[in-house]
Amino acid sequence: MLSGTPRINAGATGLPVETGSGGLTKFHRFQRKIAKTHWGDAACVGKSTPEVLKIDQIHPLLIRATGHGRRQMCVTDKYGFPKSHKGQQGTYLGYRTGDMVKAVTPKGTFQGRIAIRYRPSFILRKTDIHPKYMRRLHRVDGYEYR
Repeated sequence: MLSGTPRINAGATGLPVETGSGGLTKFHRFQRKIAKTHWGDAACVGKSTPEVLKIDQIHPLLIRATGHGRRQMCVTDKYGFPKSHKGQQGTYLGYRTGDMVKAVTPKGTFQGRIAIRYRPSFILRKTDIHPKYMRRLHRVDGYEYR
């Protein structure tokens, strides 16, 4: 066995394991006219790739980790001395920073992630929006979905 070859224990999971080279993956992808994407490469790895892959109606879920905020407990001035401390409350009027909302206001319709402030107006795309115009589409869970 070569020193750089990974060892895979198929008995640990009970699932069949197959590996392939990058050249074989590219060959399969080229023959099946599949775009060079991460999930397209995953469908073309190995010798058991089927001759016909029906991927016309498949749209992968694109996920990006956004986190739940920050751990900074206080804001400091330019000399490093504390100016103000972080509030203990994580929600305001049932909303959290990062919630996906849709707001229909007299000024227009807005949709996106909000940043809460502890007063009855939130920031949505650099615009102050009152909560009475908002409707939550998705609660924040640390990820952004497209």
